[in-house]
Amino acid sequence: MTLLDWGIVALYFALSIGVGMKFTRKGGESLEEYFVAGRKVSWWLAGSAMIATTFAADTPLVVTGLVAAHGVAGNWLWWNMVMSGMLTVFLYARLWRRARVMTDVEFVEIRYGGRPATFLRGFRALYLALPINLIILGWVTLAMVKILNVALGIQPLWAVGLCFVVTVAYSAAAGMWAVLWTDLIQLVIKMSAVIALATFAVRKVGGIGALKTGLASRFGTTDAAISFLPPAGSVWMPTIAVLVFLGVQWWAAWYPGAEPGGGGYVAQRIFSARTERDGLLATLFFNVGHYALRPWPWIVTGLCTVLLYPGGVMVNGHLDVEAAYVQAMVDLMPAGWKGFMLAGFAAAYMSTVATHLNWGASYLVNDVYRRFLKPRASEQHYVLVSRLATVFLFVASVGVTSQLDSIEKAWRYLLALGSGTGLVLILRWYWWRINAWSEISAMVVSGAVSMAAFRLIQNPYAKTDSRFGGEEFRVQAIVMLVTVVVSTVAWLAVTFLTRPETDEKLAAFYERVQPGGRGWRAVALRCGLAESPAESGTSPFLLWALGVVLVYSALFGLGKLVFGEIPLGLGLLAVAVAAFVVIIRNIDRR
Repeated sequence: MTLLDWGIVALYFALSIGVGMKFTRKGGESLEEYFVAGRKVSWWLAGSAMIATTFAADTPLVVTGLVAAHGVAGNWLWWNMVMSGMLTVFLYARLWRRARVMTDVEFVEIRYGGRPATFLRGFRALYLALPINLIILGWVTLAMVKILNVALGIQPLWAVGLCFVVTVAYSAAAGMWAVLWTDLIQLVIKMSAVIALATFAVRKVGGIGALKTGLASRFGTTDAAISFLPPAGSVWMPTIAVLVFLGVQWWAAWYPGAEPGGGGYVAQRIFSARTERDGLLATLFFNVGHYALRPWPWIVTGLCTVLLYPGGVMVNGHLDVEAAYVQAMVDLMPAGWKGFMLAGFAAAYMSTVATHLNWGASYLVNDVYRRFLKPRASEQHYVLVSRLATVFLFVASVGVTSQLDSIEKAWRYLLALGSGTGLVLILRWYWWRINAWSEISAMVVSGAVSMAAFRLIQNPYAKTDSRFGGEEFRVQAIVMLVTVVVSTVAWLAVTFLTRPETDEKLAAFYERVQPGGRGWRAVALRCGLAESPAESGTSPFLLWALGVVLVYSALFGLGKLVFGEIPLGLGLLAVAVAAFVVIIRNIDRR
């Protein structure tokens, strides 16, 4: 690191602080300004913020580990969630915007009534704000520690502490407005940085042709390295895992940023949008950017590290494949670019942290403090408490980071709590009979069944050195199937054994959100309500299918161009453009 590199890093921090502090007065006007930016955000800003948030410091490292172990096809571990993302775009984005809530947890008391709804709202708020949110923050921080350890060889906690303090300063002071605008700047910086690193890495290995030749010697064939689909009968991706990833996981499992039916910080950006159309376009932009446009610089650099650092690089006495991505930055980038790349890593880290601090604080303040502890305070009081809650989450996440090794299994179990809840989260919008007990039973049963299944089925984690081993995927697939079947039977039984929500509650929700569909026809007839008018244009399910085609065609088309297969790449991109044109025309018509 030269003086020029450090100057670039310092300039980045100054820019982040300046942009964040610019919105302090605006963000402090009210709780709505602080957490959902006054519901005045354009689609391009909300969508850019979603893309920035899901580009964390650990994301390029994880992708490097995947492609080093299994080639390009290893990315199906997260590419399969495209289907879930497109459901949010065409079925739920407009409904979330109509609900006019501040958090997705607040929705619970819009949809359900009575004490079960009150309990569910408070429990989910605390569950998402504390264990889930803090462990994500700890995980991202641990990745940043690894990055700085390899890149600088100094005590990295001091540098991570600086990133954290700067992030807390602007996210606590200005809330969502600061998060959105710094996310946009950070996205530009970190995408520019990873594209530059991919360029230097390809140049180092001798070009794309030499890269493909070298990968053939490592993987057996070039196709095994760069094929977009796992080969039939693959040891690392058993057939049952493929079927579960593509046919079950995307709609059955809850995961932050890819929730069935929307939710989480994706829903928070939709709440911030100024219109339904902005919310829908923001979510569409996010899914195209997240899955199709952003991955290729990571993938290309990850493949280059397979040749440049066979087996990984030494970190704390053992070989680390993921750290090879950081080592490539250290070895390949000249003065100036190193500082820019380090600023990119800081941007990746800070954009995710800022979102999670604001998102977690929204639950603590809106769904716990204001709902249960002090419901009639002034807006300025709630903003002050929100700032304090943001600082509290920062301090708590530091403690989680220091204990992360001892709670890794808890992370798996916490995610397992939502592994069978996806269907009820999807259907609660479109079927009047679902009640609060349906959601409660789905959460309880899926958590209990998944933990029991992990214990009863041979657990691979202690017997494999690979983070992405085939046996692990097989066990996860079986656990997922068992959990989904048992929890679905359980919550359906509970739904029919408990009383439905009152007609008054159902009618109020129906008139507010206008979900439409046959699942609400009985309520409309019983309560004398006009049925929600059918929307003109193409069916939302056909648009969903077109959205999936759009993303996968763009993803694979860009990949073909990267690897020199120009005609096929251009053909796939033409399919993506055609799907996009049909989608946009129907969005405007609807």
